[in-house]
This record gives sequence, C-alpha cells and structure tokens, in this order.
Amino acid sequence: MNKKWFITGASSGIGRNLTEQLLEAGHTVFATLRKPELLNELAENYPGRLYVGYLELTDLTSIEKAVADADEKLGQIDIVVSNAGIGVFGAVEELDSSTIRKQLEVNLLGSIMLIKSLIPFLRKQPDGGHIIQVSSEGGQITYPGFSLYHASKWGIEGFVEATAQDVAAFNIRFTIAEPGPTNTQFGNNLSIAEPMEAYQKTSVNEIRRFIDAGFGELDDVADVAKAVIECSTLKNPPLRLPIGTVATKNLIVGLQKRLDGIMMI
Repeated sequence: MNKKWFITGASSGIGRNLTEQLLEAGHTVFATLRKPELLNELAENYPGRLYVGYLELTDLTSIEKAVADADEKLGQIDIVVSNAGIGVFGAVEELDSSTIRKQLEVNLLGSIMLIKSLIPFLRKQPDGGHIIQVSSEGGQITYPGFSLYHASKWGIEGFVEATAQDVAAFNIRFTIAEPGPTNTQFGNNLSIAEPMEAYQKTSVNEIRRFIDAGFGELDDVADVAKAVIECSTLKNPPLRLPIGTVATKNLIVGLQKRLDGIMMI
C-alpha cells in the first residue's frame, strides 16, 4: 500500500537510502535537506512521487514551512522519519561553546520543534500517523568523547518517550530507531575538537584513534533503511527499535550495566 512519507536529512546516509528504497517500492516522499538541488536527478526520475523541500533544523520558520508544504503536497502525512542530525567529538573541555550549542540546537531542539510542528497535522488525521525518530545506540549507552552527542540523543529519546504518551489518544505512534555504527558519512562529517595535551593518555584519545581507523565494524546503511521501512508496516510498532547486531549487543550489555549499577537504599 502506497504511503506518504516525510523525511529529514535526505541528502545522504540513512535518509537518502530510505528515500530511494521507498520510491522504488511505489511510495510517495517529501524529502527535506539543506541543499535541495542534491535530489534534482532523483526527483526527475520520480515525478509526482518525490517532492523536495528545504529544511534547516536551527530555523523554526524553515521547519514550519517544510511541514506545511509537505501537508499541502501530500494531502496527508502517514509516516515521518526525523533523521537529520550532526555529531561532535571531544572531551567537553575541548569543545567550544558554539560547537556545544550547535550540537544541541540541531539534534535535540531542532528535532523537538520538528515533532511539535508535525503533531497538529497528524492529530487532525483520522489515522493519526507514525513518527520514527532516528537516534542511535548512543541514545542508551555512552562512549568517551561523545558527551554532547549523547546529551542530544538521550535528550530526544526522553522527549519522544514522554510525548508518545501525550498523543497516544490521537493514534500518533512513535518509534525511536537505534542503529549502531553504520556505513554513512557520519565519520567524515563528524566535527572533531582540537585535542588537548591533558587528554592524550585518556580514553578520549583511545576513541579518537578508533575514529581515525574508521569506526571498526559497520552495518550496511541499506539494511538500516530496510529495518525502518519494515517497522512502519507494523500495526503496533515498538517504542524502541535497535537496528543491527552491533547495536543490539551493545544495548543489552549497556542496559545490564545500568541495572547492575543501581543501589537500593
């Protein structure tokens, strides 16, 4: 059955692959990104089924316009994939204030304002809608040097979990997708802080070397996109969707460590 999708961060990685898979399967997509021209060729191949819009998550006017345009073009929005985001790396002492603000403005505040803008449109639809927020395993576990990235992901997961309860009566469903390390451009686009000498012999620098080596085992981006699509077909989709063997293993281990660390007084 043809569904109407709204996707952010469609220029590359999960968003781009998801858009391509959906179009090939016969769905209709309103894809958003900061450089809409990157999808010109794809739009030419799917006239009437791919609409492309500009979206900057740090600009509320841009968010509200993209959502309104999508509703107008599609007639309704069945499924949303909030995928756009950025990553920064460095011990918090190594990060400048503008980098810290940008990480939270995009991944956390931008995602919150996007969802807030979407809810009135989904709420008026008889069938509600399904919002899939792309987080990562980093929304439940942590690594040295990614404190601000984790703050944004843990924050959006808490927001989604609470908001899902707020709007359940309107048949608006939420899923938090939690992929592990994936072969996207995340590593290439990662903003890496200038290292301080004080952290050269710490776990932060160990992770820095790991990043330089390419992040180790990576899941296939096409498989991640496929898992998101499969989740959208479920009548009762899960609140959380770990994707890939790496994420599933790491989340189980991480959650058990949290349980083991609880002290009952």
